[in-house]
Order: sequence, then structure tokens, then C-alpha cells
Amino acid sequence: MSRILIIDDERSIRSTLREILEYEKYSVDDAADGASAIEFVKTIKYDIILCDIKMPQMDGIEVLEKILPLTEAPIVMISGHGTIETAVEAIKKGAYDYISKPLDLNRLLITIRNGLDKSSLVAETKVLKRQVSKTYEMIGESPALNDVKTIIEKVAPTDARVLITGSNGTGKELVARWLHEKSKRADHPFIEVNCAAIPSELIESQLFGHEKGSFTSAIKQRKGDFEQADGGTLFLDEIGDMSLSAQAKVLRALQEHKITRIGGEKEINVDVRIIAATNKNLKDEIARNSFREDLYHRLSVILIEVPSLNTRLEDIPLLADYFISECCQQQGKPQMQFESEAIEELQKIEWTGNIRELRNVVERLTILCDNVITAEDVNKYAHPLKRS
Repeated sequence: MSRILIIDDERSIRSTLREILEYEKYSVDDAADGASAIEFVKTIKYDIILCDIKMPQMDGIEVLEKILPLTEAPIVMISGHGTIETAVEAIKKGAYDYISKPLDLNRLLITIRNGLDKSSLVAETKVLKRQVSKTYEMIGESPALNDVKTIIEKVAPTDARVLITGSNGTGKELVARWLHEKSKRADHPFIEVNCAAIPSELIESQLFGHEKGSFTSAIKQRKGDFEQADGGTLFLDEIGDMSLSAQAKVLRALQEHKITRIGGEKEINVDVRIIAATNKNLKDEIARNSFREDLYHRLSVILIEVPSLNTRLEDIPLLADYFISECCQQQGKPQMQFESEAIEELQKIEWTGNIRELRNVVERLTILCDNVITAEDVNKYAHPLKRS
């Protein structure tokens, strides 16, 4: 049952609203002044709040300003005749809506339902964000991983460009996701481009978009990833595989904060944070004239090297437990566990595929083994090379 707080100094208004809302199956509290309302909000979670603008001692605007930091409930201001300007001021200060007196019952109920829908949406968004954070959780407490986490905490709130390096499967995308999730751009898009997976003749259209008719298959206008990421983060994965022509255009976009669609003439302003990643040694690529040195220096304001799994073996117990819980849930199986000797066998493996390979091995063990995974199971089903 949704809970509503009514704040109004007129007893008759409070009584009428309570009667109407309780008839509509809402749970209702009421307060005759701002101070009482603040105490209610401190101790009770409301789904929506109705507040009169004109009250003695502490008017509705003051109440609004004091309550907003205490609740996520939409606040609907009740405005008498001649106070519309004040109502508009309240909206600017964070009120959800306002209703004029004398109150229209239908308008009141519609506004409350819309406000409750907003509350539900906010709650669902928070759940989704928690799920996203869990999905992109960085598992491990090794010194090598903690160094990466420390850098992320320092760098994420800034707009500094970041170049992430590391072998395949180490979690470079995970680092990029966390840089975005912990940034001031977290509520804006995170657009990922796998530069290695897009043919060189299409990468420019992917990044910068194109106008209708600019080439044979351009049957309609398309916004590129720079435009789609506006206000957010553009993650250029495997940037070492990008063509020199595309590199030149990316460099220009970074320098001028503008792009031009293929076949277009209009310059489009873009506000994008660039995070790039590669498994290549870009300095070697520069020496081979396959990567632009000026672009490298633009991208590498901050360098983050993601450690290989072989350098953080102490994280394997945590990773194995995390992955087995995840795999059991996905497979619809009861929770399984590793014997300590099985974990020791996992730590002896040469993980050439890093975290991705470990995850695949754990999934295989989840499918093929009984509830307790033994050292024998690991030796039988893991298959990767052991350390000498």
C-alpha cells in the first residue's frame, strides 16, 4: 500500500484529503506544519508528499527545501489562488508538480498516480544500477588488482582520457565500465566499439555516422558512436587494430570536440569521454608506422595496465567461488563448492586466457561435476597447461 503525507495548516483540507485518499486505499499521514512534517519524513518512507505552499511559520518552499534531501518521494505543491509564481518557483527548486486550489479530485488522483509511477521508476532504476554494478564487479583483493582499483577511484571522477592495456581476458572492459560507473557521466551512455571486429572500410561510418546516400548501402542517415555517446563515455576497445585513416579522424575529434558525418558538411559538437583499450604494445605499433604517435599521446593521459591472472593467483579462490555461484544460478543447479585441494589445483594452472579462461573452466566443472568439486575433477576436466 502506497503511503502519502499531507502537509497543510488547514484542518478541513487535511481531513478531506485523508478521507479521499484512504477511500482510494492509500495509507495517509498528515502534518499541520513544516516542523512536524520534517519529523515524519525523517522516520517514515513516503511514496508521495502533498504540501501546501502558503503556511505560517515555515512556508511550503522552506518545507520543500528541508524535505528534499531527506526523501526520494515526489513532492506535489498545493497552490492557492494568486500563488502560481510561487508554485513555479517550487518546481524549479525540485517539486514534482503543483495543483491549484480549489482542488480538482480527478486532477489530484491523476497527479498522485503519475507521481507514484515516478517513484516506482526511480526504485527500479536503483535496482538496475545495483545489478549493473554487480555484473561488472571487480573480484579480488590481490595487491596487483588493488592498485588498479585505487587508480580507478582517483581517475573516474575526472574527464581524463584513459588507455587500458593488458592481455586478452584480463578484464579491460570491466575497468572501462567501472571508470564510467564511478564518473559524473554514469547516467549518460556508455558506448563500446570493438575496433578489431569492424571492417576498416566501415569503422569511420560506425564512429562518425553517415548521411543518406553518402555511399551505396547508406539508405538512411545514421548517427555515429561519437554522437550516441554524447555526454557519456565512448570505449574504443582494441584500438590498436584501428585503421590509420580512422585514427586521423579520431585524433581530430579529440582535438576539436567536433565530428562530421560521412557525406556531410555540418560539424557536430560532441562531449565525450574517451577510454581506449588494447592488447598490443602501441609503442611497437608506432615503430611499425601502424599507429599514430600523436593519437597515442592524446589517449594515454592515464595508463592502466590490467594484471594477468598468473600475477594474482591469490584471487583465484574468490573468483572461483564467484563464478561457481553465477554458473549454478544460470544452470539452475544447487549451490556447488570447491574442495581446498581443487582450488590449489586451479592455482597451478598457466592461465593464458586469464579471467575469461578461468570462468569457462568453472562453468565446465559446474556442468560435469557433482556438488563438491575435487582436485581430481579439476585435473580431469580443466585441461589447461600446468605450471612447471
